[in-house]
Amino acid sequence: MTYAIHCLNNISDKGIALLTSRYKLTEELSQADGILVRSASLHDMEFPEGLRAIARAGAGVNNIPLDKCAEEGIVVFNTPGANANAVKELVIAGLMMGARDIAGGIAWCRENAEDENIGKAAEKAKKAFAGTEILGKKLGVIGLGAIGALVANAAVELGMDVYGYDPFVSVDAAWRLSGAVHHVTNLDDIFAQCDYISVHVPALPDTIGMVDAHAIALMKGDVVVLNFSRDTLVDATAMANGLESGKVRRYITDFATPAVMQMKNAVVLPHLGASTAEAEENCAIMAVRELMDYIENGNITHSVNYPDCNMGPCPAEGGRVAVLHANVPNMISQISGAFAESSVNIANLTNKARGEHAYTLLDLDVPVTDAVIDELRAIEGVRRVRVIK
Repeated sequence: MTYAIHCLNNISDKGIALLTSRYKLTEELSQADGILVRSASLHDMEFPEGLRAIARAGAGVNNIPLDKCAEEGIVVFNTPGANANAVKELVIAGLMMGARDIAGGIAWCRENAEDENIGKAAEKAKKAFAGTEILGKKLGVIGLGAIGALVANAAVELGMDVYGYDPFVSVDAAWRLSGAVHHVTNLDDIFAQCDYISVHVPALPDTIGMVDAHAIALMKGDVVVLNFSRDTLVDATAMANGLESGKVRRYITDFATPAVMQMKNAVVLPHLGASTAEAEENCAIMAVRELMDYIENGNITHSVNYPDCNMGPCPAEGGRVAVLHANVPNMISQISGAFAESSVNIANLTNKARGEHAYTLLDLDVPVTDAVIDELRAIEGVRRVRVIK
């Protein structure tokens, strides 16, 4: 069987090259078994009945209707960490731009390009762009995921005194984190103690606007705030007031919005965080691997709307059945009952849940019949049933 993959954006050849002979690229969305996407919006799109999965070559998935996909039994993947080094390097550049008025100095040189005595004039003008060094300064990192941990570690290597806040830091992230990073349990301590503050959390109901008037009021004077995560994490009005009063020395951000472009002493970049050839390749490679593993084996890794689940390669005999369904009571007994009624033995079963959505993967001793599949699909709350061979 050949699977059709539709690319909604240009996807790195390094990723596309991983597709085996079992796959073909298609220009027709209606034929797609899987979609690879970067920034194209899918919110107004009608998905074909045969679409199994969408893989986003990047971390953010605000361009994809996650709940709609879940209800239609379409698994959505992203690629967390694939662009982490690219973002980390830009954040470090942002630290330098926050410490020293590099952007202002560059602009002055351009504005005075026609001056024959620019070298002499620069000696007088440069005091306006003088800054400070980051060595020994306190950096607060909010969020210690893939990017935040890399930023914290790099800052330690640069001689900064680094404080990290993340109440939900994973075991893997903790292992990756330098022992020199001070763990902070109260977010207000980050705001109150640090000379530089870098935000690295997703935009969620409890993080949107987290850098607000209260946070800025707690901050030391002359603080530098860096935001390379999401523009909505910083309250625009509060930041504008902080910059105008001088409480915040600079706001360095990767998100150009009308509000931020009006802010005094804001250094704004055009969302360059993941814009490197290496990051695009890494994201494409991870997205393609996730898509292929799900299509061929039913395994879910890095989904954003269904739980992760991995049972290894699909067994050669008997096959595997995947059931995407609502997370409701009595679902497992109904699923297993459908097999029992047809005397089909379940060799292995895994069930995982994520909020309202759940996933059940079953390995069988003998191939499943059409009658069993029809019975599974008739169960209330079942969104999709896949037979994997």
